[in-house]
Order: sequence, then structure tokens, then C-alpha cells
Amino acid sequence: MLDSILFALKFIYMEKTMNRYEQGIERFKEIKGNGADKSIERLKSLHPDLEKLIMEFAFNDIYGRPELDMRSREIATVASLAAMGHTAQLKVHIQSALNVGVTKVEIVEIILQMALYAGFPAAINAMQAAREVFDEIETNKINTNGGVKPERKKLASL
Repeated sequence: MLDSILFALKFIYMEKTMNRYEQGIERFKEIKGNGADKSIERLKSLHPDLEKLIMEFAFNDIYGRPELDMRSREIATVASLAAMGHTAQLKVHIQSALNVGVTKVEIVEIILQMALYAGFPAAINAMQAAREVFDEIETNKINTNGGVKPERKKLASL
């Protein structure tokens, strides 16, 4: 409850002090964590207008709505990307979900739940994507926001 209130207050403050693009960038950095600047530059290299639209619309207008917290939004995003089979973006959002407090166990459960509605091929691909992200974190190729080194565990033991 307190987290929701703090999120709403932060949303109101940002709305009064920054434009849509700046707000989107701030929220993106909060979600993405350590790799945010690199991701922003990669998006800009694809096309600057695409990067601007993503920051303004996705990360300000949608992610900035106070009715859901970041954790809930990332759970929904992981579920939908797993169901649709968009594994490249799924990897990005698995890392983002970890950054905002979703656990590895919860990510595995989300993917297992998607097997019911999206089928086993989508679940297998999503589980492979999760394993790759977890392995990258464990071998320190990527870091979560907390900077805490995770325990070395096999995906099957989660």
C-alpha cells in the first residue's frame, strides 16, 4: 500500500516538473537499471523518432499510470512477451522484472502459466530466454539494480 502511495506521489511530482520525454527517460532508467543508457543509445541508432516515441508513450504515458506499480507492469509484460514468443524483448523485460523486484521463481511461474494459454512451444522458448538471462546474471555479464551477486542455481532447482 505504501509503495503505491509513494509511486503515485512520484508520478505527480514528475508530471509537474518534467516533460513527457524526460519523464519517460527517468522511468526507463528506473526499470532498466544499469544498462539504460546503452539501451537508449541503441534505440536512437535504430531511429531517433522511434526512441522518442517509446520514451514518451510507453515509458511515460503507459508505464507512468499510477494504477499499477512497476513490478505488476513487468509481470504483465513478461507474460505477454512469453505468450507472443518475442524472445529478444522477453530477455530485456526479464532483466527489468528482476530490477523491480520480481523473483526468478516468479518469472518461472509466469512462464509455466503461459504454457496453458500460449502453448508449450512458447513456454519452451520463454524458459530458454529466462535461463539465458539468469545465466548471464550469474556469470556477471549483466547486473540487476541491486548489484547483489545471485546464488548459483540451476533453473530447474528454482
